[in-house]
Amino acid sequence: MRYTQEHKAEIHRRILAEASLRFRRDGVAATGVQTLMNALGLTHGAFYAHFPSKDALVEEVLRSGTEPLDETVSELFARRDALPAFIDNYLAKGHRDSPGTGCPLPTVSAELAQRGRQSRESDRIVRDRLQRIEAALEGDGAADASIALLSTLVGALLLSRSVADSALSDRILDGARRWLELRFSS
Repeated sequence: MRYTQEHKAEIHRRILAEASLRFRRDGVAATGVQTLMNALGLTHGAFYAHFPSKDALVEEVLRSGTEPLDETVSELFARRDALPAFIDNYLAKGHRDSPGTGCPLPTVSAELAQRGRQSRESDRIVRDRLQRIEAALEGDGAADASIALLSTLVGALLLSRSVADSALSDRILDGARRWLELRFSS
């Protein structure tokens, strides 16, 4: 049976959306192709009509799945209080509690590094964030400071998601936010 281009595009979009949610929420390794396709009511074989491999899917998810986040980041960095706004947004409890729709760096990049599978799209996201932070900081040491700031944000979010004690989780977010704001508020 032949499907229309519109139907194929819609299936492709659905696979990307579901994979984006699951990769960020559950991790890449925990999201098997079979599980992903079953969740969409599609066959395992249908996956390969859209993607040559799971690694190709990861790259496309990181590229297309972060577009809404890129827009939010652009809006935050257009503000006069760019760094405090970015820090508050990143270390928000809502961001912690919604990993399926948030920044992929805490979950996906950690897992890719552990598996020895680096990602060009992860490079793009990291470079973009570092450039924006560095531009907001300006001056001597801005490049190093941008790395420290981004690393602290990603690490704090990852740690806050990993602990069972909700008070400790909140303390991690709040402590990192206060520490960063003391050092990077304008």
